[in-house]
Amino acid sequence: MAKGYRAPSGGKGQGNMMAQIAKLQEQMAQAQAELADEHVTETVGGGAVSVTMSGKQECVAVVIDPGLLEDADAEMLQDLVLTAVNKALDSSRELSDEKMAPFTSMLGGFGF
Repeated sequence: MAKGYRAPSGGKGQGNMMAQIAKLQEQMAQAQAELADEHVTETVGGGAVSVTMSGKQECVAVVIDPGLLEDADAEMLQDLVLTAVNKALDSSRELSDEKMAPFTSMLGGFGF
């Protein structure tokens, strides 16, 4: 061997890092499963329309006040539903970001 040559080290350091990554993957999967069970609800039009989203950005409920339907203003109803859906999506994304933030920062430490 050439003078000053050092064999690559792989030993315990790599094994420990792989174990940490495996644990992180398990924790991320658990957090994602929890997100599927969490819900956010946004209401617009003074409570006339509400939309509930899961933490996985799936719409799970739309509630429209029956009194709103008496006026039969389709354009207004469409605007209210659209606004409520977008607000609920934003809230759902924020919930997801909060839940996944610790993993994002950890992955940065691993060079990802």
